[in-house]
Amino acid sequence: MLNLLIPTIVFILAAWFLNSYLDEQGIPKGLSRGVVVLVLAALMAWVVGWAVDWAQLKVADPQASVLAPSGLNQLMKDAGQQPP
Repeated sequence: MLNLLIPTIVFILAAWFLNSYLDEQGIPKGLSRGVVVLVLAALMAWVVGWAVDWAQLKVADPQASVLAPSGLNQLMKDAGQQPP
């Protein structure tokens, strides 16, 4: 849920700040400016969404996959053989 909420907030804030910055620079409003703001805000939101996903994977017990027996080891135990 965080990977949807946080990038949405970042997109809104980035679009607002970019529009404010371009207003200060005296760049007139138009289609080109709107596309630039849309692309840059979407790129920022995408990067933040990727970072949130990455952080959630790091926090969500990264050792669980190491502690769980692999499928091959479990299969060999079920067959009555010793794993290598």
